[in-house]
Amino acid sequence: MNSVRRKAVVVLLATTAVFLGGCGAARPSKYYQLTIPADTSAQHAADPAAVTLLVGNLFASHLYREDRIVYSTTGEEMGTYEYQRWAEPPAEMIQEVLLRELRSSGRYRAVYTQRSNTNGDFLLRGRLYDFKEVSENGMVARMGVDFEMRDLKNGATVWTHYYQHDEPVNGKNVPAVVAALDKNVQRAVKEVVESLDQYFALHPAK
Repeated sequence: MNSVRRKAVVVLLATTAVFLGGCGAARPSKYYQLTIPADTSAQHAADPAAVTLLVGNLFASHLYREDRIVYSTTGEEMGTYEYQRWAEPPAEMIQEVLLRELRSSGRYRAVYTQRSNTNGDFLLRGRLYDFKEVSENGMVARMGVDFEMRDLKNGATVWTHYYQHDEPVNGKNVPAVVAALDKNVQRAVKEVVESLDQYFALHPAK
């Protein structure tokens, strides 16, 4: 076979491989989201704190700023599911859950995102360390996050709250892991809201 025919055969085989690969049915991706509280900001507590809260970014590694669900096995090794994904990056979804929960509490004059260009009294932000499936002695949904609140008048950090919890997974599939992670988020946000209530009860706005 001369060189011209060899090249033609190579091109034909490559084209055939691409065509056959394109004809194969692609495996569909499945997407999941966290439970977002209803925005009932029209409701107010009997004596809301006279402050405006700004909810800032939740910083995280690139794994939690993308949409793939993260898992880990033994040691520090981690991986991601290819076809099981979040509807939005976890850091953004958790920020939205916190924002909605603070608004719906009715305990503050107003609650906005930091990027809303609204002036606020305090800035709440955090860092997400863990948000993943962990398979060691049984399967758990692990969440670790650190929050802080800064007084925008003087720049001082006036409140911090660290949350870490392993939520048992009731099942051996990704939907069960997602349900456990969602439950973990709701628990974390509830702790944050209660801790902020305590702070402002002890440090009423002047």
